[in-house]
Amino acid sequence: MTEFPVLTVRSTDPTPPYEQLRRQLAALIHDGTLAGGQRLPPLRQIAGDLGLAVGTVARTYRELEAAGLVESRRGRGTRVTDIPPPRAEDSPALLRAAEEFVQRARAFGAERSAIVAAVRQVLDGSP
Repeated sequence: MTEFPVLTVRSTDPTPPYEQLRRQLAALIHDGTLAGGQRLPPLRQIAGDLGLAVGTVARTYRELEAAGLVESRRGRGTRVTDIPPPRAEDSPALLRAAEEFVQRARAFGAERSAIVAAVRQVLDGSP
């Protein structure tokens, strides 16, 4: 049996643990490390390994399922889908993330131009 990739959650990261985990699993699926049909570890196993609540991991799996990356079936566990995931630009999750960012930025008082500049700066890898 192939060893499952190591997952980590950093308590110092302001990103919620379920989102840190979701990003890592999504990346592993997109790059082919986790192949179609491959079973993800049980919720309790990941929760125990990472010191998280089972509900946190369950939310991660629900988010991945909503994005079409995994499928959960009672008695079969959660498996990576065989269907290629939708392109990121078509993803409702990407739009939700962008909407959340814009709302937070506006709460800080940022104007449209400052929000766009911040996104460009991040995309360009500039600090």
